[in-house]
Amino acid sequence: MRNALSALALAALGGLAGTAMARVDNVDILARTCNSCHGVAGVSVGASMPSIGGLPREYLRNIMKQWKYDERSAITMNRVVKGFSDDELDALAAYFAKQPWVPVPQRASPDVLSKGKSAVSEKCEDCHGITGNDPDVDAPKINGQWAKYMELELEKYRSKEFKMPHRKMKKAAHEMKPADVSAAARYYGAQSR
Repeated sequence: MRNALSALALAALGGLAGTAMARVDNVDILARTCNSCHGVAGVSVGASMPSIGGLPREYLRNIMKQWKYDERSAITMNRVVKGFSDDELDALAAYFAKQPWVPVPQRASPDVLSKGKSAVSEKCEDCHGITGNDPDVDAPKINGQWAKYMELELEKYRSKEFKMPHRKMKKAAHEMKPADVSAAARYYGAQSR
């Protein structure tokens, strides 16, 4: 009887693993679940949703697992990623990393660009580059990323109510003057390259 139960349990686990593998084998289909918020090929058309196509695989994998295991706060992503296995998150990270980064430059006034560039030079350039297209290994490209999204993320880093595990980013965001947050986000959002 014990052997029969063990065989059934192994068969059930094998079936679950097979289902997960099948989903990972069809990563194009799996990635479609992200399209409604992040756009086709990870190019978002919504100002509060980030583009994710072309971001580094390690960055995407880390951030999705931080949400899954409640190490990082988000409004919806913590719940969304819990429905995926770690293998599926790895496959999604690899899929979106292979897509081209497509900046969506947004207009900003010369005054905002000047103020934003000054703030970026002080607090952001070391990790993201002066235009956001030359980041460090563990940082995403942000040239032409949605300014509204970046401003919201910066406010999360500045707030004690949100878990944001990247210590260097948290320190830099806290050191920014409140008025510089929006200007820095709009400066990077205006960059095409």
